[in-house]
Amino acid sequence: MTLSPLTDASNELTGNKPWIMLGWLLFAQILVAFVGRSLSPLGVFIGDSLALTNAQIGMLPAALFFGQFAAAIPAGIYVDRIGTRPLLLALSLCLGISLFLASMTTNFTMLLLLIVIGGFGYGAMHPTSNRGIIYWFGHKSRGTAMGIKQMGVTAGSGLAALLLVPLAGWYGWRPVVMLAALLLIGAGLLSFWRYRDTKEATLIRGTPQEKGETFKRLKAMGRNRPLLLMSGGAMGINGAQMCLNTYMIIYAIQIIGLPIYQAGLLLVVSEIAGSLGRVGWGTVSDRLFHGNRLIILSIIAVVSAVCSVIMAGFSPGASFLSMAVLAFFFGSCVSGFNGLWMNAATELVPAKEAGLASGFSISVGSWGVIIGPPLFGLVTDVTGAFTAGWYSLAGLLGLIGCLFIYLHISTRKDETYARP
Repeated sequence: MTLSPLTDASNELTGNKPWIMLGWLLFAQILVAFVGRSLSPLGVFIGDSLALTNAQIGMLPAALFFGQFAAAIPAGIYVDRIGTRPLLLALSLCLGISLFLASMTTNFTMLLLLIVIGGFGYGAMHPTSNRGIIYWFGHKSRGTAMGIKQMGVTAGSGLAALLLVPLAGWYGWRPVVMLAALLLIGAGLLSFWRYRDTKEATLIRGTPQEKGETFKRLKAMGRNRPLLLMSGGAMGINGAQMCLNTYMIIYAIQIIGLPIYQAGLLLVVSEIAGSLGRVGWGTVSDRLFHGNRLIILSIIAVVSAVCSVIMAGFSPGASFLSMAVLAFFFGSCVSGFNGLWMNAATELVPAKEAGLASGFSISVGSWGVIIGPPLFGLVTDVTGAFTAGWYSLAGLLGLIGCLFIYLHISTRKDETYARP
């Protein structure tokens, strides 16, 4: 008996194949983050090389995420049309080539421009891989799968801090970034060769009629109030995450007085905790909260606010151990929330619009990273201290925790949350 395409599509979701495909998405995500997120831990070296202020150092990750903002919605549209596999290759080439060229420039403006272009590739990774997760996994396992995939972001960032920071200390940041970019290009080629979309995802690609309605679909996203509120909350936590990643090393060196290798290890600890958090928070939301992401997101925001207050209270000479414990809890929250955010955003719309919803939410959420680090750096330049920055983050995160509670109550009342 010949099976129908839909039956074939259903059968391919059994067994190990979804997890194998998840492995390739995770592999690509790690290398994309390894290159893109290296700008934060390497900021101290780039700053010394180009004589940058703290505010200018903050513009490096901001430039990457401005590119993400610009690319997220177009990438979401195109992944809904052509699928995950071809975009995996395109985004890897875009980010890899741009950062390769950035490693050779000495002009700060040109460096920012190349980072923005690289951000196009970095920003395309989330809607591209999210669509793969949506079609390879069911609702009750999607939180865990998304957490594992999103763990690649913190794993890549942690590897950048663990490997690239000491290498940059020995050889300089330019050859280190150049080598990392070449590794990413190779990873993109390998992922394109091995990854496959589901049959259902292939069947539901955008038709010519649907392509003409892109603006209408985008307007519908803008009118989706829960999606807007979710994205606004994510914007604040994203900003806090990148402020922590960008300035924790500088703070530990300049204010606390730790040696550079210990300061780099703090970011490694934070990113390891974020990796564990992305899987752990997703699993908790799946198994204990029946797929409700918003309660967990509100807890994450409140704990992050407490961590930011404690960070502000550190004084010169604080021990590495005490800072490492705080970095672990802080990182597990602000770097561990992304999988829940991606799930919540895609579950507020029909499955066929998952890519566009991801792109829309990431586009909004990116503004936290675009604005946050330069503003945080400006505050430190003006005040000569980090205290005001950490307290400001704490206040913002507390408000976001309240926002997620409100969104949970309103969506439960409307019974629109947790699309099966």
